[in-house]
Amino acid sequence: MKRDYPNLCKPLRVAGVELRNRMCSAPMGATDILADGTPGPRTLGFYEARAKGGAAAVTVSELVVHPETDGSQMLRLSLSTPGQLGAFAYVADAIKRHGAVASIELSHSGQYAGTYMVDKKAKSELCMYGPSDGARPDGIPVRALTREQIADIVAAYANAAALAKRAGFEMCMVHAGHGWLINQFLSPYFNHRTDEYGGSLENRVRFAREILSAVRAEVGPRFPIELRMSGAELFDGGYDVEEGCRIAEALEDLVDIIQVSAGSYQFGFSITHPSMFREHGCNVHLAAEIRKHVSVPVATLGGLSDPEQMERIVAEGQADIVVMGRALLADPEIPNKVMANAGEDVVRCMRCFVCMAERPVTQTRRCALNPRIGRELEGLSVPPAAQKKRVLVVGGGIAGMKAAETAALRGHEVTLCEAQGELGGILRTEAALPFKQDMYRLGQTYAHLVDKAGADVRLHTRVDAAFVQEFAPDALIVAVGSEAMELPVPVDAGARVLSIDDMYLNGAEPGEEVVVVGGGLTGSECALGLAARGKRVHVVEMREGIALDANIRHRPILLAEVDRAGVDVVCNARAVRVDAGGVVVEREGKEALVPGDTVVCAIGQRSRTAAVEELRDGAPFVCVVGDAMDI
Repeated sequence: MKRDYPNLCKPLRVAGVELRNRMCSAPMGATDILADGTPGPRTLGFYEARAKGGAAAVTVSELVVHPETDGSQMLRLSLSTPGQLGAFAYVADAIKRHGAVASIELSHSGQYAGTYMVDKKAKSELCMYGPSDGARPDGIPVRALTREQIADIVAAYANAAALAKRAGFEMCMVHAGHGWLINQFLSPYFNHRTDEYGGSLENRVRFAREILSAVRAEVGPRFPIELRMSGAELFDGGYDVEEGCRIAEALEDLVDIIQVSAGSYQFGFSITHPSMFREHGCNVHLAAEIRKHVSVPVATLGGLSDPEQMERIVAEGQADIVVMGRALLADPEIPNKVMANAGEDVVRCMRCFVCMAERPVTQTRRCALNPRIGRELEGLSVPPAAQKKRVLVVGGGIAGMKAAETAALRGHEVTLCEAQGELGGILRTEAALPFKQDMYRLGQTYAHLVDKAGADVRLHTRVDAAFVQEFAPDALIVAVGSEAMELPVPVDAGARVLSIDDMYLNGAEPGEEVVVVGGGLTGSECALGLAARGKRVHVVEMREGIALDANIRHRPILLAEVDRAGVDVVCNARAVRVDAGGVVVEREGKEALVPGDTVVCAIGQRSRTAAVEELRDGAPFVCVVGDAMDI
């Protein structure tokens, strides 16, 4: 068999294990963790799904090694609770039985302890520890670790590694990046100690060397140790890639793989976890540089999901291994698809941060694309239907396409009708925004999967009650989507008002100064796109802030982009009327003009309820899905 991605598919021998390919599952937090830090059954299913999907190694995250100085709500491996070690053993077994290497991440958050705690009051009451006395950006004081505490933490890493090996894990990862404790010792920004653990690089790497040496003494030579580090901290006062190379050189004799990430929790969440505003693989250059200076295999990560790009990374020697986190949430089958020459079937992560936003709020994992997250034990395959039916799906947006694909995979005779000449629904508009190409491509991917599943797709086909009556389906899935709301204010005859569709789909060109009415996600992103084209942009929003419908991880990043782009944001302002010179708003009881030669309406969408009601009695079984549901 000739491989489409031969370099990604090559096995790699590391110490006492063999990686079956070059694609690994990054450490991602579990879905259910008991109060004592034990993994629950959903956690087992979560990690097992990545092993089933073909990943070479699956790393369980994130194991707190020293709860006494790192209070959190993450995994804790110990013998203190009966059955606790056994629960970890079952997780390791679930990974290994599908041919993946079972690895576990050993971690200490240092001054960022409690990052993912849901109870914010309890988080603020924790005693934070780091290399030096100081305070976090949120004002919480940080206490310097004593030599005795340092020695205790080093021993805790070794003990955790020994227990992990006893539980059946075949590899471990020591987390020394992202602003966590080991990184805090490595960083000149955080580490101001004057003893043997501070000052020179030799002193700053001492803590890491002691930990790695202690772990090696416990696990032996044929148990790979992976070091996760930030290749550069990428903020003023942090270390750069040149010093990152020296850190890697100083530690490589104690490890078998160096995983090179980037940034710090202090300043760079969207750097460490590249957002949609950054290029895919934007951090790969750090791994490529470090790989020139070390002799052990180097892994890279950061917004990677495209098989073609990952193949180039390995083929060109930028890294030996590619690691995926969010990509394997959206599609845990990526490695299997790559191995089967089915790269076009990959459902790529949109980098929307739904997955990251749920951790500190509900302590779960969620994915905008993969509803099986946390439900893996219920089954990953689509079960065949007991009786084949004639299914009509009305609407070719994301909901309609997914419904059509699922029904076809179950064995039904499926017809999908779409009024436009292209599938994708509202995702078609994302083609106009450079930072939303992942979302536009998602529509294309699902169109391909619908066709592959065998559904009969009919474009330029409007469906009404008469059509349905003549078609006589056994089941009708209504996915007619939503439509843009119109401005509910007077508009002067000389004013120019455009909708999102006018610009994104029909090519309408706005003027040089644009007022976007509506500061939700759509309006905020529209403003960014216009500003990138050199337009002067104002956003008018009734509420106290913009993008309030964005999740807690994406919103700060989006707001920073809006600020960087120089967009004028006018909040607590209600549009009163649209004149030829702009939008008249009422703010604090007074009227004012927000100037512009073009007004873009982005006040939201409403369900196509009339179309839904017309079709509601069209078949014995009728289901309304997606935006067609009353929103």
